[in-house]
Amino acid sequence: MTYISTVNPADRLSARLPQALKPLAEIAHNYWWCWTPDMISLFQSINPDEWERCGHNPVALLETISYDRLTQLASEPSYMSRLKALSEQFTQYVNSTDTWSSRVAPQITPEHPIAYFCAEFGLHESLQIYSGGLGILAGDHLKSASDLGVPLVAVGLLYRQGYFRQRLNQSGWQEDYYINNPFERLPLQLLTDATGQPLVFEVLVRHRNVKVQVWKAQVGRVSLFLMDTDREDNDPIDRWLTGHLYGGNQETRIAQEVILGIGGVRALKTVGIEPSVYHLNEGHAAFCLLEVCRQEIEKTGKSFYDIEKSVRDRCVFTTHTPVPAGHDVFSADLMDSFFATYWGQLGLSREQFLALGARRLGDPWEPFGMTVLALRLCRSANGVSELHGEVSRKMWTVLYPEKSEDNVPIGYITNGVHAGTWTSAMMADLYRKYLGEDWTTKVLDPQTWAKIDNAPDEEIWWRHQILKERLVAHTRQKVKTARQNRGEDWSLIEATDHLLDPKILTIGFARRFSPYKRGDLLLRNAEKALKIFSNDERPVQIIFSGKAHPADEEGKRIIQRIMEWCKTNPHVGDRVAFIEDYDMHTARKLVQGVDVWLNNPRRPLEASGTSGQKVCFNGGLNCSVLDGWWCEGYKTDGNGKALNGWAIGEDAHTSDQALQDKIDSDSLYDLLENQIVPLYYDQDENGIPHGWIQMMKGSIKTNCPAFNTHRMIADYVAQVYAPGIQANVPLTLAKVPQS
Repeated sequence: MTYISTVNPADRLSARLPQALKPLAEIAHNYWWCWTPDMISLFQSINPDEWERCGHNPVALLETISYDRLTQLASEPSYMSRLKALSEQFTQYVNSTDTWSSRVAPQITPEHPIAYFCAEFGLHESLQIYSGGLGILAGDHLKSASDLGVPLVAVGLLYRQGYFRQRLNQSGWQEDYYINNPFERLPLQLLTDATGQPLVFEVLVRHRNVKVQVWKAQVGRVSLFLMDTDREDNDPIDRWLTGHLYGGNQETRIAQEVILGIGGVRALKTVGIEPSVYHLNEGHAAFCLLEVCRQEIEKTGKSFYDIEKSVRDRCVFTTHTPVPAGHDVFSADLMDSFFATYWGQLGLSREQFLALGARRLGDPWEPFGMTVLALRLCRSANGVSELHGEVSRKMWTVLYPEKSEDNVPIGYITNGVHAGTWTSAMMADLYRKYLGEDWTTKVLDPQTWAKIDNAPDEEIWWRHQILKERLVAHTRQKVKTARQNRGEDWSLIEATDHLLDPKILTIGFARRFSPYKRGDLLLRNAEKALKIFSNDERPVQIIFSGKAHPADEEGKRIIQRIMEWCKTNPHVGDRVAFIEDYDMHTARKLVQGVDVWLNNPRRPLEASGTSGQKVCFNGGLNCSVLDGWWCEGYKTDGNGKALNGWAIGEDAHTSDQALQDKIDSDSLYDLLENQIVPLYYDQDENGIPHGWIQMMKGSIKTNCPAFNTHRMIADYVAQVYAPGIQANVPLTLAKVPQS
């Protein structure tokens, strides 16, 4: 490292803590705490109300809490005993050098780590620099890389206001607003030079030199470097380049991607890191390839085409969506305005430069595609599920005219989720009891997960019911607050005290409200939907949550239609809820508490999806279209009977969207009426649904060992980062060819 940070924020926080509590300061500044339930509990117990007001941010909590309360804690033997044990656990964790990665891939070293670029990172709800699945996946990627000891650093942007916040007005229409992220009160460190001044470098944006400063978030053993342009010595327009995630117009988008890609490579050089591999997690960061080339040309004096192969050998790419709108493209005019002085530094003509991002060479109207650039300059590329790999090969076959579709060099590594982050404390305690105290170190082992059969049905159900009660309480509070903020009638506000029932079969649907995800498919046939939700003998309830992109009018209309359906059918009003402003906190409550997770995108537009995987770790069941990861996760017996969830519709897709919607909605209604609801309510005299719990165990046994980020990281190490190693873990899902 070439930077010297003269002010450590952990030291500053430590100064206001009693001597006995000083370890809290260092732990608070490392996001390790956010996937360590005992540590979260330790922070929360300081003052539960203040913990909520601080947005579950331990730095803000410790800065706010009174010294009197802190000294009380320091004199409580039970609290100090817990702190001592966790402090020792933390110290051992961050300092350990004998890791999975050091044993199986010693060629990946801290001196030359993997550099992981992404436009968003979902580490925790307190750091609002994520919008959805891509960011959550990136956050889980870092956590598992830390757990497995993979030498990896990450690069992103630190958004002043992040993704938009959501509220619904009285007509059910989504309204957007923003809140500043309090950088100075978050577990972040502004990097400084030897004089104590912020570490700054410049990037040319719109013919102006923009000054960029760098913050660091520590994620266990992984450093996440976040760039920020909100400086007084920048033009006011440039200060807002890192204002919003996925906000603004095309000019703002390309400017952000210049900062992320070109700036990211310069940030790593500024802090003294020379990566062995650059991993682009989606195409937003593809400009980093150009800067790697530029620096190599500057270093060697060779031409672009002489260094092209050596750059390609160090760069890998993961694509996350088959939806065309998810692949950024920029017009030639826009590229001219941002790169007119840049292509000369690569020794390229304008035509040669633009050709790097062109799907069809020689077409003067062809836009510059970020995914195209990544595919051209990376040695490996992968989708995020087996089906997505197939779809991607078909989607990008135009770039490989000499190859058949099957031989297009795009493989797949199926996404997973970080078990420590998404498994509830109640279920983690169950796993310790029946799978073993060390279950978190054996998440890839099917034999470990098979031990769930030893857990009594009654105990699993008792724990699940507690989690569902917590979800219902959370939903009631969120809906009540939303109704109060909208100024709704007092009777509607009071009615939230009876919203939902923890004894009722509960469905969860939470994700981005994009039209292809079909958030209102369950309501397509109003009569059938009404029959299901108004049944008093075998009642069903559903909790919705999620945001529509501010520019997605149809997505907003889907949310509004759901709200309108509730209003026009008041007798089901207690059985349908919408939680505003979906974030990681609400996500955890949902995936840990629902009985059934509903996922019904138009096939094959869901590249992977990970929310349903989180449900599996908590014993929930998936009811999903056979798309993304569920094509690999769904299991049946020899007679076609479902063992771990349900599949909606057929294993096919059609260009006739109305027909597909009808087929899938009819299938969903049939599954609910004839399989899901009867199985749930087939309960013994004590209210225990043994058949349902057998399927819960089936979901845990079949899905947990396969769809976790430890397995995913192991696949990336063996197939992408250090191809050819013989890792001592199952690597059954990775198929990533080298181009």
